[in-house]
Amino acid sequence: MAGSRPLDAVRHTPSTPGAAAAAAARPKGTLFKGTRLVGTFFGSDGPGGTTWHCTGSVIDTPARDIVLTAAHCALSMKSDYVFVPKFVKGAAPDRQPYGIFHIQRVFIDPRYKPDRGSTTTKGASSDLDTAFARVSANQRGVSLQDAVGGGLTFTRPSGYVHRGVSVVGYPAYRHNSAGRAVKCTVPTKQLRGYRQLSMTCGGYYGGVSGSPWITDYKDDARTGHVIGNLGGYNGGGNDANVDYISYGTAFGADAENLLADAVADQTPPADLPAYRGLKGTLAGGAARWRKAALMASGDYTGDRHGDLLVVWSDGSVTLHPGDGRGGFGAEKRLEKANTTWTHARTLTGGTFGGGDRAGLLVRWSDGEVTLYPQPGPSGLGREIRMAAPRSAWANAVQFAAGPFRSDGGTGLLVRWADGRLTLYPNVGAGGFGTSTRLIAANGTWTKAALLTGGDFGGTAAGDLLVRWSDGALDTYTDTSATGLGTRSRVLGPNSLFQHAQVLTAGDFRHDRSRNDLIVRWSDGETTLYADTGTKALGTEHTLVHPGT
Repeated sequence: MAGSRPLDAVRHTPSTPGAAAAAAARPKGTLFKGTRLVGTFFGSDGPGGTTWHCTGSVIDTPARDIVLTAAHCALSMKSDYVFVPKFVKGAAPDRQPYGIFHIQRVFIDPRYKPDRGSTTTKGASSDLDTAFARVSANQRGVSLQDAVGGGLTFTRPSGYVHRGVSVVGYPAYRHNSAGRAVKCTVPTKQLRGYRQLSMTCGGYYGGVSGSPWITDYKDDARTGHVIGNLGGYNGGGNDANVDYISYGTAFGADAENLLADAVADQTPPADLPAYRGLKGTLAGGAARWRKAALMASGDYTGDRHGDLLVVWSDGSVTLHPGDGRGGFGAEKRLEKANTTWTHARTLTGGTFGGGDRAGLLVRWSDGEVTLYPQPGPSGLGREIRMAAPRSAWANAVQFAAGPFRSDGGTGLLVRWADGRLTLYPNVGAGGFGTSTRLIAANGTWTKAALLTGGDFGGTAAGDLLVRWSDGALDTYTDTSATGLGTRSRVLGPNSLFQHAQVLTAGDFRHDRSRNDLIVRWSDGETTLYADTGTKALGTEHTLVHPGT
């Protein structure tokens, strides 16, 4: 491992303008003397030297000799490597607090595939960057767990968002000449598109790979619950390799099975199913989905499941039938690439005029508006002109359909270029019907970047979701001809949702509530937020992964 080139060795503090001020504002790890359940590894130079590599932790098992680390660390471990819990720099092997423990065997998921010329990867298999090692008794003949007096409990987390997770590791000599451990307790979130945790805390330089992520850490405790290890995408850090962004694999069935192999001292099966990460369920990769210009949702197949209709930048139109479980079946092409549909400017789906099947309402660049009463897998069907070319509807910037009527029927909400909002409760094949002005011309609503209608309050009434130009999200529940209804904040201004380019809400999980939000991001990643509420986004599911 001393000859390898792990990501850890190049993690650094950025020196760009403003970096010092930014660093002062973010959490920073604390160097301390260490804890009995966490240690580091040495090669043939032994613990008296200065070339410690990666971090390991003691796992509580019947074998009593299992160490957790990262797969990209374990790939290069040889039989002359030793694990040293609560390492003390400068102390000889017989002076280490609990002794030294020789590596006997390492266990790595055979599906972990590093990038060429590296021990790390940015691919889907980075989710499998977990390894276990069996160690011999120390030089006093005492097993690892008996020597340290305990072990961490392997725990599969319930999710990615945690209020406080402690990460303990050993930065390498270059940034840590005293050989101290670093610790930091911070909130975590998901690394989007991966089965990995993410944290922000400075001071995590080379050497911290393999560090345990502990939910109930206490200094020198004999137990605790570990939900992952520092590693994963790019070896556990972002593309810039900064010291303050760290990723960790979130334990799942794969890691649990690998631990069972280590405890049984048996080789992991070579015929495991191919690992494809958090499998997306929409055809095509992110490069293709960057070209998804418009989306509409509704039941277009008649099976009572929500379906997704997409207009692409080349004018092609596709239908993605929903399976009622948040997934989608084989794509149906309704229109091949053409110049006509490149002029579609806004659209929405809804049961205009009644019935169970959804229709599609489209506003074109010249102000024409057309209704397709029953598009389906075989095509868009007949077209009804609702407004003539060169009409005032050229100023209709956004459409949102939803149950905005008192009887629960579909109404159309329109946001105009001057900020006006109008509601058309009785849209059908015969026309738009009477309109009601909800908001007069104003500057605030000109900043409404995206709209979609749904049922986010769970009352079957019509609700409106708005993405503002600053990234903030709001819902307006019980929107009807009497007004916009109650406003609730889902997210404050943020940079993430400024990258949301297209969104639509539908019933994609077959609970008969139109509260599943689909977002297409600027990089083509596409996300489903299932069961989104009036004040919070729902559970995140990746439909199209970034970088694919």
